[in-house]
Amino acid sequence: MRYLNLCLLILFPIAWFAPLLRAAILPIFGMEEISVITGLQSLWQSDAALALVVTFLAVFAPIAKVIGLALVDFGLMVPRVMPVLRLMGKLAMADVFLVAIYIVLAKGAGMVTIETGWGLYLFTGCILASMLLSHRAAHRA
Repeated sequence: MRYLNLCLLILFPIAWFAPLLRAAILPIFGMEEISVITGLQSLWQSDAALALVVTFLAVFAPIAKVIGLALVDFGLMVPRVMPVLRLMGKLAMADVFLVAIYIVLAKGAGMVTIETGWGLYLFTGCILASMLLSHRAAHRA
């Protein structure tokens, strides 16, 4: 299990750059791919406060949780931190739900075409795997 957790250290950065969705005002103009990183870049230009929150939820919370769990797995951190790690996983999952809500809202707008990308599934899978691994680690401790 501890090595599966270490795989997330590689998969999360891939998921951040992978296309979460493709969007276009009208399909005839072509689709623009949006990833976690490109979305954060746009957000930093328009709303720094919201960008700070989303950066924490999408980037720092998941990777901090994976690193914390690895430290617990290898005996370098006390298992008492597991409740904090589980909370970080829940915060990271909130980001996936926000993306899903945005997709539903944009599809309802009519003029916007949105397709989900493979990065959304990878990012969601990484978050869920991280939550499962921390749940199993809490039961071992």
